[in-house]
Amino acid sequence: MNKLVVSPSPHDENYTKTSDIMRDVLIALTPALAAATYIFGIRALLLTIVCIAGCIATEYICRRLMKRPNTIGDLSAAVTGMILAFNLPVTLPLPIALLGSFIAIAVVKQLFGGLGQNFANPAITARIVLMVSFPAQMTRWALPFYYNEPSDVMTGPTPLVTRSATYINLLLGKTTGCLGETCAAALMLGGLYLIIRRVISPAAPLSFIGVLAALSAIAGEDPLYQILAGGVMLGAFFMATDYATTPVTTKGKLIFGAGCGIITFVIRNYGSYPEGVSFSILLMNILTPFIEQLTRSRVFGAKEAADR
Repeated sequence: MNKLVVSPSPHDENYTKTSDIMRDVLIALTPALAAATYIFGIRALLLTIVCIAGCIATEYICRRLMKRPNTIGDLSAAVTGMILAFNLPVTLPLPIALLGSFIAIAVVKQLFGGLGQNFANPAITARIVLMVSFPAQMTRWALPFYYNEPSDVMTGPTPLVTRSATYINLLLGKTTGCLGETCAAALMLGGLYLIIRRVISPAAPLSFIGVLAALSAIAGEDPLYQILAGGVMLGAFFMATDYATTPVTTKGKLIFGAGCGIITFVIRNYGSYPEGVSFSILLMNILTPFIEQLTRSRVFGAKEAADR
């Protein structure tokens, strides 16, 4: 029997549907959602459901208006909604969260043609728009277990401002912050699941985290505190690995992650914002086409076309 079979591409026998990938991402995000619900109460779950429902409804309406096949079945809108919710404070009014869902899907995703055509991560872009538009509401951080207090919602600064949280509290999420970025252990568990399932490559997350830790150490900061606090784990594992807005080659992923680490470090230490993860990923999203061009593989045996 001749084992050398010549046939046209593609040759991938293990074709994975988009819905399967997105389902794995939703599963990976579940531990962080459970932790957020425990730490910040039932409103964390409500905010997440509202964001997911808002993204799905917006995508359905947009596809109907554009007279194109509906794509809510691929679960990408649900993932966008969940990641958007994880980037919001639990106290955020629900109408503002719905506005963020509309921006993420209608403006950032569908306006550019839908899944795979958007130049930037929809959830990150929506968060930044909301931060600029509603700074007071977007920086009102509830204290852990505030729902057990008899008084009104208690708020406080994030660990990146106080620099006083313990490692164990950062790992377990017993700190202020966005509802999905506080529990580093849950996020690392979800990221490990995606790596084992081969949904994401570890290149970008490790590059992101490693560069940020190295620069923090050089600057005299506590590198472990810097990578556990804020949105580093959420950004590294769930946003810097987005298929549509990040490089496809391993070298490109390493450059992308390193760029995110550098920009995050610069904003945290020299910018007016205590956190820079979202801005770093958005800026690197913009640079992705140039990184792709720089790191693209050359076809074996091919020669560059001569200038004419």
